[in-house]
Amino acid sequence: MFKRVPHALAALSLVTTQAWAQDAADTVFIQIEARTSLAGAQASIQDYAQDLPNLNGFALGGGWYGVSIGPFSRAEAEAELLRLRRAGAIPPDSYIELPASYGRQFWPVGAQLARPAAPVAADPVTTTSEPAPTAPVAAVSEPTPAPAPVAIAEPEPEPEETPRQARASERQLNRAQRNDLQIALKWAGFYTSSIDGAFGPGTRRAMAAWQGANGFDETGILTTRQRAVLLGQYNAVLDGMGMAEVTDARSGIQIDLPMGVLKFDRYEAPFALFDSASDIGARALLISQPGDRKTLNGLYEIMQTLEIVPLEGKRERRANGFLLTGENSRITSHTEVTLKNGEIKGFTLIWPTGDEERRTRVLALVQDSFTRTDGVLDPATVSDQGQAVDLVSGLQVRKPRHSASGFFVDSKGSVLTSAQTVAQCERVTLDGQYKAELVASDAALGVALLRPADGIAPRKIAQFASDAPRLQAEIAVAGYSFGGVLGAPSLTFGTLEDVRGLNGEEGVHRLAMATLPGDAGGPVFDAAGAVTGVLLPRTDGTRRLPEGVGFAAAGDGLQAFLRNQGVQNFASSSGALAPEDLTAQAADMTVLVNCW
Repeated sequence: MFKRVPHALAALSLVTTQAWAQDAADTVFIQIEARTSLAGAQASIQDYAQDLPNLNGFALGGGWYGVSIGPFSRAEAEAELLRLRRAGAIPPDSYIELPASYGRQFWPVGAQLARPAAPVAADPVTTTSEPAPTAPVAAVSEPTPAPAPVAIAEPEPEPEETPRQARASERQLNRAQRNDLQIALKWAGFYTSSIDGAFGPGTRRAMAAWQGANGFDETGILTTRQRAVLLGQYNAVLDGMGMAEVTDARSGIQIDLPMGVLKFDRYEAPFALFDSASDIGARALLISQPGDRKTLNGLYEIMQTLEIVPLEGKRERRANGFLLTGENSRITSHTEVTLKNGEIKGFTLIWPTGDEERRTRVLALVQDSFTRTDGVLDPATVSDQGQAVDLVSGLQVRKPRHSASGFFVDSKGSVLTSAQTVAQCERVTLDGQYKAELVASDAALGVALLRPADGIAPRKIAQFASDAPRLQAEIAVAGYSFGGVLGAPSLTFGTLEDVRGLNGEEGVHRLAMATLPGDAGGPVFDAAGAVTGVLLPRTDGTRRLPEGVGFAAAGDGLQAFLRNQGVQNFASSSGALAPEDLTAQAADMTVLVNCW
């Protein structure tokens, strides 16, 4: 049965109603979400209802529906907004909104925005022994069965504001909210000036252009509803990203990350690794280690060897930090690192190429939120997964398409190698770090000449044999047999079987020795340490040689090729060298050639 309200409570309600009316200007809500359908907003409310009290649903106009909590005084709202953000209970982009921004209320059922808030006592007080009904119930003399469920009708849209009303509501916006509107207009392609919160002629023209493009009257003054639509469009790109504040005490970093598409994986010093949690394929790193500028510079070099930092991109090293960006056909990567008080901290965001609009929005939020906290990741934090020759702290090192060998032929650092080694390479490096350019190639000889982009001073330069080699003479080939894994060239010994090819070709030597693909392009030495040729690959793509058989480009044609490119150093050596001396000489002149 319906119970009468005691006179004291009725009086308190009257006082509260009057006080609420007097303080209406200070009443605000915390806007936590906007959805493009009523059903979607109702579903969100059901999700949030498990953790949040005082949920409200309002029509925003333009087909949008907002989910909020409140009402609060502004001071209460600011404190509650900060608390809920830190707890991760609401999205990080939640904000304080005025009641004037809301239209018809659809949740709770039967509630209206004009209804005064229920009185709140200093301590919880129970006013009745029975739970209050969720909606008004008429008094009856006999119990009645529960009413059948009734579908909630789609609310009628609120009447649009006049330009005068829109300008009045616009005056209630603070500087940050005005900035947000300019940012959204710039994102939409209608505003090109600076973000200053001043709605001058440029901003007004942008507003009018946006209104026209979205079917509104071009007044140049956005109404409350239109502002909600614009910001909804702007924020729609972040739907599903689940931007959330992440506080990592071990790394000493607090940062907003798209945890809707990421999941924490593990620690591999100096990284906290976040792997992909969706088909988007995004990844992230938190970077944290103790160190100084020397450590910082070492990290700068190491990061550039990783697959997650593509070769093409910006490289910017500063006194106390660095910036690395990179892009290829698969991923776009952004890394920022700074050194402060003996602690190196930063982040890397890896995003799929082609999703630039969403990537730049997420990156901006990540950059703005990055905060140093106490602590730094222990350098000894390494798991079994992170220990491998081709890994750095659990991250894959970038690998070239293939590797071979070459050798210095002049004091400028020019390198002679096989033509097949560098054919169809997007990029060529020497010893894994020096970028080289293809100067010339001779398909008939099977050789190519490389020149480093920056000067290299080689320890040894090849000396070419002046006399014709003797059949069955001992020879040796220097090369990076294992693709640079050993860090130095290997020396393989054999004999000269013939000074012609299998079909009697001039300028080709047939060798009897067991070589590996990484040896191709390496120098062939006689017993005196003079170069007699360039080892050719064991396969040309259509035919593979038997084991123990190799060929080298040699003869006058080889030296003529070098002379045509301005290489004139052809001094020869004489006298047999001990194997250890030949090994040392080969190590000083042989270079690893990587094709990327």
